[in-house]
Amino acid sequence: MKNKLLSILVTAITLLLFPGINSGQAPNLGTSANFVLFSTNGALTNSGISQLTGNVGTNNGLSTTFGNVNGRMHDNDGASAQCATDLLIAYNQLNSTIPTFFPASLLGNGQILVPGVYSISSAATLNLDLSLNAQGDSNAVFIFQVQGPFSTNANSKVKLINGAKACKVFWKVEGLVSMAPGTSMKGTVIANNAAINMNTGDTLEGRALSTAGAVSVDGVLAYTPVGCGSPILTGPASPTLASTECYALFSADGPVTNAGVTYVTGDVGTNVGLTTGFSALDVTGVIHPIPDVFTAACATDLLNVYSYLNTLSYDIELLYPVQFGRNLVLTPHTYIMNGAVIFTDTLYLNAMGNTNAVFVIQVNGAFSTSTYSKVILTNGTQAKNVFWKIDGAVDISEYSVFNGTIVCNNAAVSLDTGVTLNGRAFTTTGALTTTGMTATMPPGCLGSGIGSFDAADQAISIYPNPFSTFTTIRVNDMSQMSHAALSIYNVLGEEVMFVPITAQATTLSTGELAPGIYFYKVTANNQTIQSGRLVSQQ
Repeated sequence: MKNKLLSILVTAITLLLFPGINSGQAPNLGTSANFVLFSTNGALTNSGISQLTGNVGTNNGLSTTFGNVNGRMHDNDGASAQCATDLLIAYNQLNSTIPTFFPASLLGNGQILVPGVYSISSAATLNLDLSLNAQGDSNAVFIFQVQGPFSTNANSKVKLINGAKACKVFWKVEGLVSMAPGTSMKGTVIANNAAINMNTGDTLEGRALSTAGAVSVDGVLAYTPVGCGSPILTGPASPTLASTECYALFSADGPVTNAGVTYVTGDVGTNVGLTTGFSALDVTGVIHPIPDVFTAACATDLLNVYSYLNTLSYDIELLYPVQFGRNLVLTPHTYIMNGAVIFTDTLYLNAMGNTNAVFVIQVNGAFSTSTYSKVILTNGTQAKNVFWKIDGAVDISEYSVFNGTIVCNNAAVSLDTGVTLNGRAFTTTGALTTTGMTATMPPGCLGSGIGSFDAADQAISIYPNPFSTFTTIRVNDMSQMSHAALSIYNVLGEEVMFVPITAQATTLSTGELAPGIYFYKVTANNQTIQSGRLVSQQ
């Protein structure tokens, strides 16, 4: 009996000491969750170069001097009206939540807080580090009710530990919110009837929202938090590359020329004109010096790729094409820029941990970069999933690092000295020139590499490949191979071998084939059902 009474007493004391662990409930933000900066009644202004992910807007005022925003601008429209309504609801929910802790007005200085509702009856200040400890509960909620202005000192930080999430942290402030330079803030900040000021070097993982007051930022990084039901971004579906997948450099109609030592992984060619200046020693792939059946197929497939990218509906318009780059961070979406683009410095493409996420950037105008510009892939982004549709001339300047497949329409492409292209450069009509650079197509071309034709979902398998004196054709499903045949072509598109396929396995004598790269095509019932690349090694 004594042990039972002791257990009850310990439980009661624990509940008294930690009454707020489960008492906080996150408000319903509604559409305001989509905004990183918003005011129901007040102007939004930016100075310096700020990087913002999320919508930006006001329901009564203007948003001015913002550069490219990874989100949509909403001033005085239906979206801003709905956001204003939803923000008021969220504010009222936070304001009416019953507090469980009553800390001093000075927060931080190494302080560690557990989940709960914290009420401060006066103005509050954040200094140095404040750690929010979720104690392993990913649903833990932290609510701060500040009954006056809220300020942060320079380089102060809110840190999330043991499973705490920025999307579960809320600051309801009855007055001015002022963040000193270098502040690292976490959570959704709602200022009631007052302004919000963020200064140079501030970082906000959350939102800065005001019910009535101006919101001003100066060279900040602010982004809506992930989790808590926020959508998982995948971007659009990738285009079907078909035969273009095996090319690193290609023009459907125009010369492809090189000066200097250029290293290429992938095929190089044109379907109208000549391909010149490339050394076979520096190209891991096929150089098509003149048009052939393979460049014809690539030209057709390239038009299909361009058409797909061109007709995609965009999610976000980047409003300032001449300010592109400048450390801008983009997430998986279809973007559009209506005008000539001047790409300066660095662009970050953030897949947010999704290695299959796709980025499409539509440019309705010419595209040029500064020297040493960089496209940097972060958090799982892969070059094979990045596509640039450009309706105008493309000039990638010296020593730039560029990622993704460039599809230029009706204009020239120039890849200058020292450029590193992790992707492909195509044009539907126009010259393509390279000068002492490196181009590496992403992996995935069915025609490259040993064992590329062993997949079970292929109509046939060819092995070994590369081969020396013989190779074997194995049919995976004979029921689909009526009137079937295999044709082998050299790099000039000339047929060098024709073999009817009448058995499950057929061994070919290849001793008469000179060393080099060949192409094959399998037909059945007068239709091409598979094609690819073969390598002869004597």
